[in-house]
Formats: sequence, structure tokens, C-alpha cells
Amino acid sequence: MRFSYIKVLAFSAFAFTAAPSYAQYTFFTPPDAFGIEVSLSNTDLKRMPVNRNSIASLAVIGDNIIGGTAANEKLAPYIFVASLSKREVVELKDLNEVLPGQRSIQSGFFKAANNTLFAGTIANKTNNGSNASGHLLQINVGSNGSIKVADLGTPVAGEGVFALTGNSNTSVLYGITYPSGIFFSYNIGSKAFKTYKDVAVTAADLKVLKNEFHMQPEEYLGASLAVDNKGLVYGSRSVNKLFYFDPADESFHTVSNIPEVWGRRSLGRVEAWAKANDGTLYGGNAGDGQLFSLQPGTNTVKNLGKPIMMNRLRGLSFGADGKLYGIAGALPGYAHLFSYDEKTEGYKDLGNPQFNLKAPGIEQGIDWRGFQLRTITASEDGKYIVMGEDESLSQLLIFPVGK
Repeated sequence: MRFSYIKVLAFSAFAFTAAPSYAQYTFFTPPDAFGIEVSLSNTDLKRMPVNRNSIASLAVIGDNIIGGTAANEKLAPYIFVASLSKREVVELKDLNEVLPGQRSIQSGFFKAANNTLFAGTIANKTNNGSNASGHLLQINVGSNGSIKVADLGTPVAGEGVFALTGNSNTSVLYGITYPSGIFFSYNIGSKAFKTYKDVAVTAADLKVLKNEFHMQPEEYLGASLAVDNKGLVYGSRSVNKLFYFDPADESFHTVSNIPEVWGRRSLGRVEAWAKANDGTLYGGNAGDGQLFSLQPGTNTVKNLGKPIMMNRLRGLSFGADGKLYGIAGALPGYAHLFSYDEKTEGYKDLGNPQFNLKAPGIEQGIDWRGFQLRTITASEDGKYIVMGEDESLSQLLIFPVGK
């Protein structure tokens, strides 16, 4: 959304000297798309302040969009609720008021019975630079948008929660800790944690990842987990491996390598999963921005290629039209929204969305462009795709599908 004066002049000059190329550069503006303002803080309305509103986790329950944010170091994140029908924020919860010392809610939400949400946090560092403990949270949202947050404790002392999923049939959550990549489970009924070091980052891994490639944990830890129809939990571990956890005997199994670009194996990790109606899992490799499918049962992995030229594949979600929608790319480039339909059109690069943003004070509306998208999800009926930005001032961007 933000351009410097120099960039605008340079872009304008390019447009005049290369009109045919410029004419082909259009934004994604589907009919009935809209934005919801959540973070322009020059108002007394419910808004989140600058540098605390990167939308890192998203879920939709009925009319309510629930978001969890990431903040800059030493700042605290928010949980917020926005209404699809009202197209406005209806409630905010500053996490610092409930659980001081946390920096982000980037694990994603898992929706359990009775629409109860679970998420995990990563904490700010302590004054001496060591890692503080993140927490598992239980979040309940009322019909009026009210937010109640309960602290369920810490899976591993000194570790945060980097990824989270669950199995509604067994009322068990599964997660990956940050920065060590320790796998854990949490029984909602008994409130008991179990931890497993089978897929944690090893000393040999760290020698390669940190000493040779100078990577940080957020660049090599698997950022997403998925549960198949049989209850197996799929994820990724270093270096560039897919695994699954079998809760029946608490065993871990390596499936295969993650599809990769030659010479970039050390960058491979799963950043997003989505499950199709037939049970097929779709995953995205952050290292190379490749999409792949995984058939549970046979564990057959198929490389589906790259939707755009850049790395990263930050989010995946199915819409009511049967298409898989995803967010590819990130800084230092722009994120692209794409769709994928294996049976018909394959990939379609939709580029940057440009949706109209209306709110009190900007009743005339402004065209808001989503250059840095971070999260994506669908409404419960799949008729709306909801995206969240990764900016210092982030907004929600929503468009209908399958109507």
C-alpha cells in the first residue's frame, strides 16, 4: 500500500516508455470483493495500532472472522473479531492484558467442538536475549463477537508454539515448538501435554542450517501440520523431509523428500497444508514455492510445480467452487494470490488483489492493494475467501467464490 515518491516517479516513467507491458499489468478486482479496515489507528473506532497487526492466523465461524496477529519484537499481539456482514471490526483483545510478554499468534487456529478455537504463541525474548516461553491458548468467541482467552500452559519451557493442528474426533491437539522443533500433543480433556524429540532439529542439522546457510528457526521449521482422515499427523522436519505421526502407537515415519529445486534442498519446509474433500493433502514448500499433493494411505507425493517464480507458499485454502486458493511469494518481492484446479485450468496467477475499503471517515472508499499477503482461509460454507496482510498497517481482504 505504501510507495515512496521516488518509486512512484520511476514507475510512471516506465509506464510511459513501455506502454504495451504496462497495459498487461492489472490487479485482481473480482465483483463484490471488499476490504475490512482493522488497523488504521487515526480514529476512535476499534482498530489495532501500528506494528502489532500483521494478520498471522485466521479462522471463520459463522459471520465472525477471527484473527490473531504478530507484533514487532517487545510489542504484543492482538486477537480480533470482524463481521462479514457488517464489514467491520466488532471486538479487540490486547493479549498483553491476558498474557504479558508474548509477541505473536502465528500457529494458526484449530477449531474444536462447540466452535472452541486453540492457538499458540511465541514470546518476546527476555532482557538477556534468551527465549521466553510461549503458551497454548483456548479462545471462545460469543455470537456478539466477545472474546474470552484461557491460558493452557506451555508445552516446553523456553519454547514457543510455531504450528498447531488437531483431531476433533479424539480431542487431541498437535504442535511444533519454536525454536527447537519439538513435536507435542495436548489432550483437551485431561489437559496433559506430551512431547517428542523424534523430529526435532538435531545438532547435525543445525551445523548445516545455521553455521553454513545462516538460517533462523523460522526459515527451517515446518510451519504447518495436517491431520488426514485416519488421524495421522503430517508435517515436515529438517532437512527437507515429510513425516507423519501415528497416534495409535506414538511412532514417527519418514514419507519422502519434499519436492525441491535442485541445489536448494536445505531450504525445504512445509509452510502450508490444505485438505481436499476426497482426503488428498496439498502442501506448499516455502523454500522454492512449490505446490505438491500427498495421497494418505499410499503416501504418494506428486510435485505440482510453482505457481509463480518466487519462493514461499504461505497459505492454502479450498473455496466452494472447488478451487484451491493460495498465497505465493513474499518479501523482497510481492505476494501473489493464485488458484489451482488440476482438472481444468491448472494454475492461475491472480496477482495482487485491489479491493475497495470503506469505513467511517472513508465513506467514499479507497482501492486497497494487498502487496504482502500472509494468511488465507475460507468461510465455513466456502463461499468467501478471506486474506490477511503482513504489513505495519494490515487489513482484511475478502472476495466471494462459488456463488
